[in-house]
Amino acid sequence: MPAYNASDFDPPAPVAYVTLRNRLTGATWVDVPMQLDSGADVTLVPQAAVSRLGLNIMQNQGYELIGFAGQTTVAAAV
Repeated sequence: MPAYNASDFDPPAPVAYVTLRNRLTGATWVDVPMQLDSGADVTLVPQAAVSRLGLNIMQNQGYELIGFAGQTTVAAAV
């Protein structure tokens, strides 16, 4: 069972420390804490990862996200 992280998530959430890699350039970032959500339709990565790995944002494409309180935001697709 994954460990719950109570210092970065409120309420505490299950977290995996993963390695992210840009498959085109080979750039990597290790030990990135990612919240596990088995019911998620997509995987979100921190904006810092997009910049650090040099990922290309797909223009005019995104995912509409709806939070628990009903607020809506759009996340860029990479």
